[in-house]
Amino acid sequence: MRLKQNIANPTRADIYSEKGGRITSLNSQKLPILSYLQMSAERGVLYQNSLLAPHWNLNAHSVIYVTRGSCRCQIVGSQGRQVFNGQLNQGQMLVVPQNFAVVKQAGNEGFEWVSFKTNDNAMTSPLVGKTSVLRAMPVSVLMNAYQISREEANRLKYNRQEETMILTPGSRSQVRASA
Repeated sequence: MRLKQNIANPTRADIYSEKGGRITSLNSQKLPILSYLQMSAERGVLYQNSLLAPHWNLNAHSVIYVTRGSCRCQIVGSQGRQVFNGQLNQGQMLVVPQNFAVVKQAGNEGFEWVSFKTNDNAMTSPLVGKTSVLRAMPVSVLMNAYQISREEANRLKYNRQEETMILTPGSRSQVRASA
């Protein structure tokens, strides 16, 4: 059984954006010893001013440790109440509870972090982009849930269809850094 794996290697990235950055996840599927520890890890690199789209962990709490640079980070609870809105800098740590939405925007020098998650097969769900929960909902559900017009619901659903989790600075015309 392997006991180590290099998640800093850019060629092993699970999510990659040429101008935005990369995210590499390590779970019990890639490193079976993690099933005994009931933990997984994630390493992220965001380039200057890139945004990690709003997302949440479905089955794990997350501890974020900043290894380089800084970011603006916002965390929102399930009732829509903001629980954190601030700057994270190198050497700082932040806990994100399960099912809380989080968004990170890299500073001018970029942002690198490692996250430790409390499930050996932690799952993340984005709120925007082609793999988002909003994209999967019917337009009529979005119209009723948010009390918006059909046109606004279509815009909400299809606005970021070309991107998944990492949004680059030049492509972010209508998305703000808020969860």
